[in-house]
Amino acid sequence: MAGVKSKKIRNAARGQECQVRLPGICNGNPETTVFAHLNGSGMGTKASDLHGCFACSDCHHWLDGGYTKTHSRDERDFEHLIAMKNTQLLLLDMGLIKVA
Repeated sequence: MAGVKSKKIRNAARGQECQVRLPGICNGNPETTVFAHLNGSGMGTKASDLHGCFACSDCHHWLDGGYTKTHSRDERDFEHLIAMKNTQLLLLDMGLIKVA
């Protein structure tokens, strides 16, 4: 995908619906939504702004390590990838990413 507008993508998370939406975890409050980067880029580094999702504060915490009591790492990664796909569709609709 070409034409990624990084800061605009991160800022676009404000007020958006959480795309993780885990039952029993998601707070459903769009005022707490942030851009949650995929994990695994290494300590102190972030994945590309193309590789993340809109997540409420509680789902973001879960993605960043809170999953260990309820889910496996593979389950966490799967949920994050689904949310990333949904977020990318929203970003396409917003004109913040374009497919070459």
